[in-house]
Amino acid sequence: MNPYVLIILLSSLGLGTVLTFASSHWLLAWMGLEINTLAIIPIMAQQHHPRAIEATTKYFLTQATAAAMILFASTTNAWLVGEWEIHQLSHPLATTTAMLALALKLG
Repeated sequence: MNPYVLIILLSSLGLGTVLTFASSHWLLAWMGLEINTLAIIPIMAQQHHPRAIEATTKYFLTQATAAAMILFASTTNAWLVGEWEIHQLSHPLATTTAMLALALKLG
């Protein structure tokens, strides 16, 4: 892999992590998690081995499912509570879905 591309991908990993930790809004946290996902996929697929490609595909599908669940939980919470902020997660359906999605994002 080109060293410049690797530097950009590692910088994107750092940016996504900082954006996720610093956000107080669900959409910004989701954006940071997606930047991390999109930056780590090329690093995982760097080795051209069938198992690496299979692992990358499984990782992508799992992360896409978790991202959809986070968007569903945040939209449901905003609809029921009227707030998009992370600390206003008070409805049980939104809380349960968000916790399951974040656990899925962790691995």
